Amino acid sequence: MPQPISPGRDLSTFVLPEIGKLFETGDPWDPYQLLDLSGDPVQPVALHFKDLLASHTPTTTLRSYGNDLLRWWRFLWALGIDWDRATRTDARDFMLWMQLADKPVRVHWRNRSKPDAKAPARPAGESAPGTPNRVTGKPTIGRKDAKSTQAHCETVLRTFYDFHLDASSGSLLINPFPLARSRRKGRANAHHNPMDEFKNERKGRYRPTVPERIPRRIPDDKYTEVFAGLRSHRDRALLAFWVSTGARASELLTSGERDVLPGQQLIGVIRKGTHDYQQLPASPDAFVWLRLYQEEAWRKGVPRGRGEPLWWTLRRPWRPLNYHAARAMFVRVNEILGSNWTLHDLRHTATFRMTEDPEMSLVYVQHLLAHKYQTTLQKYLNPSRDEVITAGLAHFARLELKRKNPPPTPAPAYNPESLNVLFGGPRT
Repeated sequence: MPQPISPGRDLSTFVLPEIGKLFETGDPWDPYQLLDLSGDPVQPVALHFKDLLASHTPTTTLRSYGNDLLRWWRFLWALGIDWDRATRTDARDFMLWMQLADKPVRVHWRNRSKPDAKAPARPAGESAPGTPNRVTGKPTIGRKDAKSTQAHCETVLRTFYDFHLDASSGSLLINPFPLARSRRKGRANAHHNPMDEFKNERKGRYRPTVPERIPRRIPDDKYTEVFAGLRSHRDRALLAFWVSTGARASELLTSGERDVLPGQQLIGVIRKGTHDYQQLPASPDAFVWLRLYQEEAWRKGVPRGRGEPLWWTLRRPWRPLNYHAARAMFVRVNEILGSNWTLHDLRHTATFRMTEDPEMSLVYVQHLLAHKYQTTLQKYLNPSRDEVITAGLAHFARLELKRKNPPPTPAPAYNPESLNVLFGGPRT
């Protein structure tokens, strides 16, 4: 007699334990380590990271992969499952838990030692999680993991197990994160039309469909408000360079004093993906704010010299400004305005401004933004959300004006047949 099919474990009350951690070593040969409950490195992850490093993978990518692997390992530790004994049922339950469970609200790490520490409450007047922001219209961070987070995690874990299957590591027999049933057989892009772009036909079974992100620009009036909310010349110079060069937030922070050429109106940055050095043109205002910041910082004792970093903290001890500190500066402005703009929105704003210039070739825009393909700019050629809303409101305004001011009717004394003869109307 066949056995009844069990629905599996109940994950409705499962809470992911905060055990293990991703440790940044500071060693370029081994930048990140996934540590287990006893503080020892997890060897399968260390081996995978070494292979990624040999493939010229940036350390920022290792950190991103490490966070996804840490989430999966915590899931396995909580259920007492070895990494090489995980089944597709375990992978299914993990992805189902990521889809349906709320993200844990944790106490800030500075307050975890306090006995009465609580998770921070949501400020009054702030938009509810997952709802559009009242100022920007962008959705706020929701209570559940975003589709992009789930898709990234599934891809990382599937490639991790693919690597160990090829290396025949442990007792691993199958990849617990398989390809979709309809796409796991046959050759990918077997019937590809050479006139079309390649499609991702090797999709994971548990990978969600990620909606295409619409780039959001900061309108000129809102940008003025953001600029007015900054508290230092350094922050104003950063904002002016971000919105005029289109450089990524982390790229601009790599500039040193020798990379600034005010006479040529150029600033040099190191590109994120290729690590190539590139000079970018910037607006004259950006160099004015930069000079004001430098004079003020040098009077306070900030290190000076052509070999020194360009951006520093505002207080002693002087340290080069990193991305997290720059992001915190922008978060403070958002709290004042009640908005949720991001540093990457400044890059979108710069791109929209360049593409709207009829005398600016898209080839130049592609080079300035360091995009690999020119097709990436297609989404910036479509009307933005604000432009669509403005056009829609103008349409309704014209209808309302037409309703209030209808066209004048002919005077009753005129003969309609005479008007038809005069203006070429219908004849009987």
